[in-house]
Order: sequence, then structure tokens, then C-alpha cells
Amino acid sequence: MELALLSVGAALAVGLPALATAWAQGRIGPAAAASLAEKPELATTTIILIAIPETMVILGFVVAVMILLRGGGAG
Repeated sequence: MELALLSVGAALAVGLPALATAWAQGRIGPAAAASLAEKPELATTTIILIAIPETMVILGFVVAVMILLRGGGAG
């Protein structure tokens, strides 16, 4: 039972940030494309703005690994 709850926690640690990232990039992408059409010199800024939400998924993955490793050693 404990392993099942740890697995659900790890899945939520990756899944929820992934959904939030998808939503954020869905909003950032069209705005970035429109701004690049008017000012191509904003390319670096738009790449950074698109990459920032990705860190949420990476951190969620790290938390999920920590949850699973801690649960595996405690059992």
C-alpha cells in the first residue's frame, strides 16, 4: 500500500507540472511568434520565456525520483 501511495505521489509530481507547462507554453508560443514577426531581435527573450516553464517538469521529475528512491530504501 505504501508503494502504491508513493507511486501516485511521484506521478503527481511529474504530471501536474507537465500540465501546467503545456498550458503556459500554449499561451507563450503564439505571443512569442507574434512578437518575433514584429521584432526579430527578441529571439533570445522568446527562447528563454519558452524554456522557463520546462524547468517545472524537470524539477517535478527530480522530486519524483527522490520520492521513489526514499520509498524504496525505507521498505
